[in-house]
Amino acid sequence: MSDNPTPGRISTTISEEELHRIEEMAAGVPHPLPISDDEKAPLMKEIGRLLVQQDAVLVAHYYVDDDLQELALKTGGHVADSLEMARFGHDHPAQTLIVAGVRFMGETAKILNPEKRVLMVENDATCSLDLSCPIDRFSQYCDAHPDRKVVVYANTSAEVKARSDWVVTSGIALDIVRHLHNQGEKIIWAPDRHLGDYIQHQTGADMLLWGGVCVVHDEYRSKELQQMMKQYPAAMVLVHPESPRSIIQLADVVGSTTTLINAVQQSEAKRFIVATDRGIFYKMHAVAGEKELFEAPTSGKGASCVSCGHCPWMAINTLQKLRDILVNGGKTIEIDNKIIEKAVVPIRRMLDFAQQREVDMKVRGDA
Repeated sequence: MSDNPTPGRISTTISEEELHRIEEMAAGVPHPLPISDDEKAPLMKEIGRLLVQQDAVLVAHYYVDDDLQELALKTGGHVADSLEMARFGHDHPAQTLIVAGVRFMGETAKILNPEKRVLMVENDATCSLDLSCPIDRFSQYCDAHPDRKVVVYANTSAEVKARSDWVVTSGIALDIVRHLHNQGEKIIWAPDRHLGDYIQHQTGADMLLWGGVCVVHDEYRSKELQQMMKQYPAAMVLVHPESPRSIIQLADVVGSTTTLINAVQQSEAKRFIVATDRGIFYKMHAVAGEKELFEAPTSGKGASCVSCGHCPWMAINTLQKLRDILVNGGKTIEIDNKIIEKAVVPIRRMLDFAQQREVDMKVRGDA
């Protein structure tokens, strides 16, 4: 960490009122109805058959429902972070990629695989960080600061990626920003203010921070987390850096989804308090089933839950919707070729940087 970090300045181009409206959108996403085990088994079998018939492969994010993660693995698909999902799709021979996640993940898959057909399990699944960074205002903001390198998180639209100099994941963002800082570059960071603040304090870089937040990670509260830590004093605290600084300061491990999964697998600790989307528990249990996992507490919408740590848009990806798009057809992800040509450049720049630095993206991970 830098001894004298330059304070990150948060952009006011996204207002607290707008963030509140995005939060209300998230709160209004309907909860899918659960299905019984008797319904699930034949449904998964039917989907597996349809995937083969349509030369399709399922790629799922760590945060979606356990059933979709299980199905992806059983049918020769993949469960990973957003970038590795797209890279797997590129290497897989299937001509159709079906993405269980949120829209920016489908767009990233299309950018890296423009020749393939890309479908979303749920077309309405989006991301609060993506919503908080509309291209028109972001582009104007970048134009107002032409002396700065534009570094954007993977959780952004194809258009925002196309406007950037670098696209980064949480697993490599520190390395890239530190590299740019050492070269004397000043930075515009978007869209997650908490991740940007964490990176700025670690690197000391001169960063202007866009003001977006993740509706899940922004809800974690330090007082409640400290109370849980007292309840489980031997538990290791794992925190994703999209969380507020007050939460990060309490962490034993701060890092990407893959970093947190590796911590559970490799640590000698038996208990873990996890401050990220609880969808990740499926993979954590798979690699270390004997260990106990606890959801870090959130503020709780209307005091209706102890932890609301699950993205509502990830939650609306379901087996039933996957079957429906295979039977009835789904809306493909379409991106203008000019946008693809521009957006792939900062993504490839990140991949080239990782390769040159021998940073294994499969290990370092993503959002």
